[in-house]
Amino acid sequence: MAEARWYVAHTYSGYENKVKANIEKSIENRHLEDQILEVKVPLEDVVEMKNGVRKVVQRKMFPGYVLINMVMNDDTWYVVRNTRGVTGFVGPGSKPVPLTEAELENLTSQQQQVVGEFHEGDVVVVTEGPWKDTTGAVQSVNDGKQTVTINIEVFAGGGTPVELSFSAVKKQR
Repeated sequence: MAEARWYVAHTYSGYENKVKANIEKSIENRHLEDQILEVKVPLEDVVEMKNGVRKVVQRKMFPGYVLINMVMNDDTWYVVRNTRGVTGFVGPGSKPVPLTEAELENLTSQQQQVVGEFHEGDVVVVTEGPWKDTTGAVQSVNDGKQTVTINIEVFAGGGTPVELSFSAVKKQR
C-alpha cells in the first residue's frame, strides 16, 4: 500500500472547520480510516493587545485551507474533492501535490505572534513615563518589538519622534 502524505485542500473561507467535520464523517461512513489518517485546521496562538491588555487567542494559520494526511488514490481524492466547501487541492491543474518535509517542518515549528491594535496615523495617548498624558500620531508600528513610534510636539513648530511600548500608549477615543 502507498505511503500516506500531507496534502492541502482549498476551502471556502470560513468553512475550514465544517470541511474538516464533513471529511471526518465521510471517512467514518466509507470506512477509509486506514487511507485518510488525519484532517487538520492549523491554528496558531496570537497575543493581541486590546486597551493595554494582553490576550492570547487562537487564529487559523492558513484561512481557506485544510491539511489532510492521506494515501492518495481515486477513492480518497473523490471523497475530499466532493466534500461540500472544498474547491480543490493545492497543485497544478487537478493533480494534488504533497507537502515536502521542509514545508511540514515549518508548519510544526510554531512561533507566538503578537498583534497590536495600532496602525500608522492612529492618535494615541501616552499612559505612563515622562510623556504621560501627551497625545501623538503613530508614525510607525513594530509588532516584533511591540513598540510604536509617535510624533510628540516638544516645542512649537517641531515634532520629536518617540518610541514607546504598546503597553505605554492607548488609542484616543
